[in-house]
Amino acid sequence: MDLDCPFCDPPADRIWIGRDLTIATPDMYPAADGHTLVLPRRHVQSVFDLEGDEWDELWDLLATVREELSSMHRPDGFTVGINDGLAAGQTISHAHVHVIPRHLGDVADPTGGLRGILPHKARYWER
Repeated sequence: MDLDCPFCDPPADRIWIGRDLTIATPDMYPAADGHTLVLPRRHVQSVFDLEGDEWDELWDLLATVREELSSMHRPDGFTVGINDGLAAGQTISHAHVHVIPRHLGDVADPTGGLRGILPHKARYWER
């Protein structure tokens, strides 16, 4: 546990779904209604540092979160993403997966999905 990490010991009212090794919590700065984080309880910086049982439970919980958000928000799709490391935009050094419900029309042009993170390199469809 990292005492300075906001994900290591969240208050009970911030845990939407809790499992033995993982939790799901609403994002504090949501990009869309329902934006949720799925993360291990154990403090690791990267999802690639997870042990097998943590990895399995994290992806199982991610599927559960998607199912619940589908019922609650009726999205047309999801953006699921991991910022792994400072260069990738990770601002909290505790592994977590973003699950963001998406609706047609929520952005002008969703073409390319995550490729929009580096838009100057992502216009592959214009070649």
